[in-house]
Amino acid sequence: MVDKKLFLLDGHALVYRAHFAFINRPLINSKGVNTSAIAGFVRTLWDIMQSDETTHIAVAFDPEGPTFRHDRYEPYKANREEQPEDIGIALPYIRKIVEAFRIPIVMVEGFEADDVIGTLAKQAEKEGFDVFMVTPDKDYAQLVSSHIFMYKPSRQGNGIEILGVPEVLEKWGIKHVDQVVDMLGLQGDSVDNIPGIPGIGPKTAAKLLSEYNSVEELIERAQELKGKQKERVIEFADQALLSKELARIDTEVPIQFDAEKYIIEPFDREVLSDLFRELEFRSLANSILGEEKPASSGVQGDLFSQATTFSNTSSSKEPPQHSIADHHIDNTPHTYHLADTLEKCRDLADLLAGQKRICFDTETTDIDANVASLVGLSFAISQGEAWYVPLPADQEQATKLLAIFKPILEDQSVTKVAQNAKYDMLVLKWHGIEVRGAILDTMIVHYLLEPELRHNMDYLAETYLKYRPIPTEDLIGKKGKHQRTMRDVPVEKVAEYAAEDADITLQISEKLLPSLESEGLHELYSKVEQPLIRVLTDMEYHGINLDVPFLEEFSVELEKEASEVEELIYQKAGARFNIASPKQVGEILFEKMKIPYRWGKTKSGQYSTNEEKLLELSEEYPLVDDILTFRGLLKLKSTYVDALPRMVNPRTGRIHTSYNQALAATGRLSSQNPNLQNIPIRTPQGRKVREAFIPRGEEYEILAADYSQIELRLIAEISGDEAMLEAFVNNQDIHRATAARVYEVDYDAVTPEQRRNAKTVNFSIIYGAGATNLSRQLTIKRADAQDLINQYFKQYRGLKAYMENMVKFARENGYVTTLMGRRRHLRDINSRSSLMRGNAERMAINTPVQGSAADMIKLAMINIHHYLQTNEFKTKMILQVHDELVFDVHRGEKEAVKPVIVRLMKEALPDLKVPILVEAGSGKHWLEAH
Repeated sequence: MVDKKLFLLDGHALVYRAHFAFINRPLINSKGVNTSAIAGFVRTLWDIMQSDETTHIAVAFDPEGPTFRHDRYEPYKANREEQPEDIGIALPYIRKIVEAFRIPIVMVEGFEADDVIGTLAKQAEKEGFDVFMVTPDKDYAQLVSSHIFMYKPSRQGNGIEILGVPEVLEKWGIKHVDQVVDMLGLQGDSVDNIPGIPGIGPKTAAKLLSEYNSVEELIERAQELKGKQKERVIEFADQALLSKELARIDTEVPIQFDAEKYIIEPFDREVLSDLFRELEFRSLANSILGEEKPASSGVQGDLFSQATTFSNTSSSKEPPQHSIADHHIDNTPHTYHLADTLEKCRDLADLLAGQKRICFDTETTDIDANVASLVGLSFAISQGEAWYVPLPADQEQATKLLAIFKPILEDQSVTKVAQNAKYDMLVLKWHGIEVRGAILDTMIVHYLLEPELRHNMDYLAETYLKYRPIPTEDLIGKKGKHQRTMRDVPVEKVAEYAAEDADITLQISEKLLPSLESEGLHELYSKVEQPLIRVLTDMEYHGINLDVPFLEEFSVELEKEASEVEELIYQKAGARFNIASPKQVGEILFEKMKIPYRWGKTKSGQYSTNEEKLLELSEEYPLVDDILTFRGLLKLKSTYVDALPRMVNPRTGRIHTSYNQALAATGRLSSQNPNLQNIPIRTPQGRKVREAFIPRGEEYEILAADYSQIELRLIAEISGDEAMLEAFVNNQDIHRATAARVYEVDYDAVTPEQRRNAKTVNFSIIYGAGATNLSRQLTIKRADAQDLINQYFKQYRGLKAYMENMVKFARENGYVTTLMGRRRHLRDINSRSSLMRGNAERMAINTPVQGSAADMIKLAMINIHHYLQTNEFKTKMILQVHDELVFDVHRGEKEAVKPVIVRLMKEALPDLKVPILVEAGSGKHWLEAH
């Protein structure tokens, strides 16, 4: 007999979960619709449908309007946030998608989804089904039985979690499942505004129920209790009984389970395809509908003879009828040429030489431009026509062919169009070609227009051209050890793929350029982002020298130090255990050592021992501090000390980090392989890692120049706050000056603790932190933190006005700008959800400051790079980390270049009222220079 397995999905709970899973980087399509909730829900639904175990399925939604619980207790759910607008937009789409899957939607007026699911689950159980309630909502635990389970979908790669009776009992700390409702009756539920008994939390509730079994028995025997607990149970007895009633899921809803209606059926491909196309769900369409683009014909045109024009009739395969993008290579006319002879290459070079603008792209053997070999070049000058030049593996022959195109690529008068131009420019630089002239980088242009969205070519093609490019995986396979390189692919296939890249990039550029003008961002692109591409190309090319033997010795030191701390931990704990195991650490700290535990346990019922929680305990408990030290040493060793030597480029013997110019919405640069922004500096061991970054040779030193308190200076500039400006103009310590004002003491009388508090407030205000956050940072009461903030704004009225004006501007315009005009769109600034609105308000306050700092250091980099190149100095700029620039400075040039670097950094943003301070130093390694 086939097992019958019914999956009942709590629609609203899953939609909310999916929406907030992407809250920091929402999935926004080209129409401006936030599709996070829809995509997350559909992915969960499809994963369940794909399981061989699923035989029956249904989705329950909450009805609009009040339920029977509101009749019983009017404040029920009264403190819930307004539903975010994006969820309101998402729900109709989700219902249509569920219907297209031919899955029944169950909903009963006056009852919540959990009541409907509870009723159906109990009925289905009697008919021999195993029932899985798909929800993140903990309240469903009261329904679990030998055949009814809670099913929590995977989130952030942590796998699905299925809870049966044993898991529920362990998680809640109770003796039988019925006590879940008693737990909720005692502790209440702040999410649903169920009051419970004040002062009774999960631990106390579980302890009471272990002795008194139920809320009713506890109330009946309340005289046995002592002190405040006795008083509260007697005083709030009726409230506890009401809370239990409100928390109980009703399993007698007027609905009847009909197994035939819930059987999984074939879905409506056409309707789903139309919905996915409208929502721009390309990968979901490919996964669910199998809508991969058909293989291309692979036929190429000669260079200047009768060219072949491809259309949907040129391929033997029919194009898909319902793809997300309407166009692809098999139904779009195009003329792509293969320039595979010396004569064709020369003819192509002659054609390109007469153009004012060309689009180019490279095909290579590796995504790391510093190790990649060129496989070919593609060019486009007009829509629908492009050329591909294959390059032989033999370096000498390849150099001869490249020499034909070198004059064009190095022509200052020709504008070069590319997608992620830095990569192509860096590859060509390694092959002896300096790409010159204006650069129109479609990735960077789109980043300026829509900083929160994706900027890859596939996304841009689908968004602006409704075109789906040939997937890279079609040629070289999926990522992994068996993936090929472009060198392994037949040249005819590479030719069509590469030519399409150039053609489509050119077309995208024509769509984006008018918007750059109309949005007022052309100057920001031409003065900041465009010249920065060339600066970053050179920085990545030069790289930085790494002292590998030093790191190898340091690794041994760290291992020895970690071993010593490990033994110390065992001595203090009185037992040996696996310090890398959160479970064992929790048991030692909170069971054996009896350290008070005041947080919720993890999903698996374990104590949480993450860094944030242990930091709260570390000052009071030396053992906890030792565990944090041990973890820090191991992380430092594995993440940096042992990892950095493996990143040394075999071609150069140097580290070549890759800068991402189109990631942070504020305009800040980020880096990867390695991520230099995260190299630790707070601990002595962390700072020591910087000793490994050394000059390129004996004639050089490392020079580091760092902006001092740049964001505080810029917020003083932008806000025009007189008190803050006065402190900077008088060259006062801003934190001491702030403390003097806030605590109303003389500048010279400020204590170290007062200065430390003022420093925390200064930086917290920039990031829009409130009293709760500040109280946690300073370990003071929330009321005291609020008093500190009130006093701060009393002294810095201009700063307060700036924050209010920025939020007002954002509400009225939907965006904020930096001093250079960089925009950040804040789509949630007028949201009904206070959580999302508050997050947008913090961005409105911080972005003009952080973004202006980002623009400032970019301008400094451009000006310094130009200065070093123009004067043909041997000194090279090699790193940018936060507000710091690092150089390989030639000893003979140091006295000349150092003051100029400092001056150009100070003057990067002209006409500022606030003085800019730059500190610079040099030495035999980065730490000494810093």
